[in-house]
Amino acid sequence: MRATLESIEKNQAKIHVEVEEEVVAKALDQAYRKVVKRAVIPGFRKGKTPRPILEARLGKEVLYEEALEILLSDAYKKAIEETAIEPINQPEIDVVQLEEGKPFIFEAKVEVLPEVKLGEYKGVSAVIPEVKVDDEEVDAHLKLLQQRHAKLVDASDKEVNDGDIAVVDLEIKVDGKVEERLSGSERYVEVGTARFIPGLDAHLLGMKVNEEKTFTMDLPSVFQYKDIEGKEAEFKVKVVAVKKKELPELDDEFAKDVSEHATLEELKEGLRKKIEETGHINAKRIFKERVVTKVVDQAEVEIPETLLKQQLEVETNRFVQRLAMQRLTLDDYLKMANKDSDGLRQDLEARAQLAVKTRLVLDAIAKAEGIKVTTEELNQEIEDLAAQYDLEAEKVRADLEARGQLSALEEELLLEKVQDFLADNAVALTEEPVQEEAEAKSEEVEAKTDEEREEAQVEESKPQEEPAAEQGE
Repeated sequence: MRATLESIEKNQAKIHVEVEEEVVAKALDQAYRKVVKRAVIPGFRKGKTPRPILEARLGKEVLYEEALEILLSDAYKKAIEETAIEPINQPEIDVVQLEEGKPFIFEAKVEVLPEVKLGEYKGVSAVIPEVKVDDEEVDAHLKLLQQRHAKLVDASDKEVNDGDIAVVDLEIKVDGKVEERLSGSERYVEVGTARFIPGLDAHLLGMKVNEEKTFTMDLPSVFQYKDIEGKEAEFKVKVVAVKKKELPELDDEFAKDVSEHATLEELKEGLRKKIEETGHINAKRIFKERVVTKVVDQAEVEIPETLLKQQLEVETNRFVQRLAMQRLTLDDYLKMANKDSDGLRQDLEARAQLAVKTRLVLDAIAKAEGIKVTTEELNQEIEDLAAQYDLEAEKVRADLEARGQLSALEEELLLEKVQDFLADNAVALTEEPVQEEAEAKSEEVEAKTDEEREEAQVEESKPQEEPAAEQGE
């Protein structure tokens, strides 16, 4: 077989392929054996019709069609290997010649990966965030630990105030019917947190044990149960107990109870070290992201429309899944994020554009540097996934292969190796250059991507369900 790359224009490759006549003869013979098994020809048993008679009755075209399927798959695969192109979509096939006793000739047009013009990618400089842990941050973590180990104690005849836990019997009706998902006995409501049913807290303030109250209130327009969002509900509430959090004393005994440390000072020092460790991990992540961003920005590549459409579909599906997980509609999101549908589409297209360019640039660097994923590395990743989900490694591998995701996992590992390579060969700056100071400070404030900020904004606007901690201890 001979394959010739005739041209590549705007990422469109054209290949001319010729397959020897003896290969064609074998394919036609194989096609005959397949067709004769299912052909019904009067006077002959199924599978026993001689080829000349079969061709006379059904026409040679039947065999040619079958032979074409046999020849094309193998020939196209070999042509790809011979010409060393990297297709990104299915080819357009033009059969030039398929006759017995002659070579099989066809031409294939296919979109291929574009050429990437890399800029400087080794020795790139970027700022690595400085990790500082002050006493206030340690104290904040200590207070969270204190809150986590608080005990609920009975507050007797105390009125319900902010921060108290009101234990209530609830009967809530929507459209005249009791809403079982919200009603129930001895529901724990932490007043002032806007959890469970936002707006309920205000009606509980000032109530005492055994006091009852009835009122109507509109449920939130964005709620955990979509079928009753924004509907008017009739509430009948009775306070059966008022509890308050009793915080443990921050002393050496507390340190012993909640940790392996013997004293409060040792606990604080342990918290400081953990915060610093987390800070350094985040700093390295941010540094790597900045390095990769600079490398990608300096590269030049024409994004193929095929890859862009594929990635846009991926980004859209991810976005829809996030909305579903947060129980939000598209209208809810647009309202909270202060966007319109055109703005959202532009955001998704920008993400897709950047994702495709980043992947193409990192792949090009992997080829230039000979970076590959070893069998051992892939096996280790599969074992790690298996351990994470408490499954057998072979079962995980078989599942990945069945879903066609094994190569995607390998690609993900490769891109991670390239990013590590770029970070290892970059220059870490600890001080901001003057011209980048304002931009860097802005990045440091939250160290979040646009997508993360949008998610945070949406999450802050979304009512939360009643936390498990409020069910009593």
